[in-house]
Amino acid sequence: MNTLFAVFLFLIPIFLLLTRRQKSSERLPPGSLGLPLIGQSLGLLRAMRANTAEKWLEQRVRKYGPVSKLSLFGKPTVFIHGQAANKLVFTNDGSTISSQQTESIRRILGERSIFELSPEDHKRVRNALMLFLKPESLKQYVGKMDEEIKKHLEEHWHGKQQVTVLPLMKNLTFNIICSLLFGLEQGTRRDEFVEGFQTMIEGMWSVPINFPFTRYNGSLKASQRVQNMIKELIREKRVQLEQKSASPQHDLITCFLSIRNDDGKEELTELEMVHNIMVVMVAGHDTSSVLITFLLRLLANEPSVYAAVLQEQEEIARSKLSGEFLTWEDLAKMKYTWRVAQETLRMTPPVFGGFRNALKDIEFNGFLIPKGWQIFWVAPMTHMDDSIFPEPSKFDPNRFDKQTSVPPYCFVPFGGGPRICPGMEFARIETLIAMHHIVTQLTWKLCADNHFSRDPMPVPTKGLPIGIMPRTPLSTVRCFTK
Repeated sequence: MNTLFAVFLFLIPIFLLLTRRQKSSERLPPGSLGLPLIGQSLGLLRAMRANTAEKWLEQRVRKYGPVSKLSLFGKPTVFIHGQAANKLVFTNDGSTISSQQTESIRRILGERSIFELSPEDHKRVRNALMLFLKPESLKQYVGKMDEEIKKHLEEHWHGKQQVTVLPLMKNLTFNIICSLLFGLEQGTRRDEFVEGFQTMIEGMWSVPINFPFTRYNGSLKASQRVQNMIKELIREKRVQLEQKSASPQHDLITCFLSIRNDDGKEELTELEMVHNIMVVMVAGHDTSSVLITFLLRLLANEPSVYAAVLQEQEEIARSKLSGEFLTWEDLAKMKYTWRVAQETLRMTPPVFGGFRNALKDIEFNGFLIPKGWQIFWVAPMTHMDDSIFPEPSKFDPNRFDKQTSVPPYCFVPFGGGPRICPGMEFARIETLIAMHHIVTQLTWKLCADNHFSRDPMPVPTKGLPIGIMPRTPLSTVRCFTK
């Protein structure tokens, strides 16, 4: 009898554990995790490169409903979308959901990037970033951006009959990054940065299989080279600050080095500086270059929108003396141009979606998101929801005439909530200055179709070749072929 009672007591916790697991399994979202490690990663990547990722996800919604499970980039994942999903992702306090990225992004950008930090460390690093990226600080860099953009157009656009926009915009935005983040002028060193950086970002959305000759492997090696170059720059800037040959506001690195804690020591570790400089590099390079490229594509297809943007920018140009730089006050007048940019971001967001990590079990829409699983959110399915944006396929900048007309957590090209992208204002300034000079100096016509793919950022056909001519009231433009 005693033996039977002991066996009974032993079996009770096992029975309860199995029952709990069964109930948890029943509450998981529908769907399949697919093959180990690979899961549905290759299918999503193929759909993105074919620009059918939204349809790929819509098929999942039709099959499984608005919440489903799958496996992406080596981890079990729950896919969610819509206003409630965005609010869940962007309003958490860091105790339930972390912004931890996929294994490939984490390894390439570093474990001390702002994406990977605990709530306390995230706040500390974000505050350091905002000292440089907040509007009050960026005001002093408007003239420097203006100078870089004028120089770029003079070297790469003027006198040309045809240019390819996307690679030129990437060249421009990286030069601005090198100037404002590192105080690094043109030359061999900047060229080495460009080469390493471009290889690094190619493997950020990839299956984390570190075999030789894979894109992921090449990106990891490039990441290490870039990190070593940034460490060298940090050491040089530290010496310059000690010798008072550089100011704390000279660039992002000197800004980081000048922030001290209560003990008088540097607020950020060197690794935190390196990894978060890389985050700003990626954000500032890709978002702005893609946005400017698709703005030029849009204006070539929408004559009435182009005319309104041109009118706004010409009025500002007429108020400037010859050679005078744009100012913060000039940017504030570019209201319609920025509404056009916002509508471009709605229809073609540079960031298709992103990942979060569940720190504990989460209930969402009647399903369980288990602790340790990824959460995959996407922007286009909210941006193109006709219950939020009527006639979503129609380009209408007036949607953003009043910000209150757009419901919260429905327009998320920069994320939202307390963890909204800290580089949003940087991208806005960069975009407006570039558009001012391109629109007032040149006319253009598309020389390729309107299709694009994602890798993972949007890439227009052939990089968007355009025929260009200096702008005059009676100018015409045609495509030139070799």
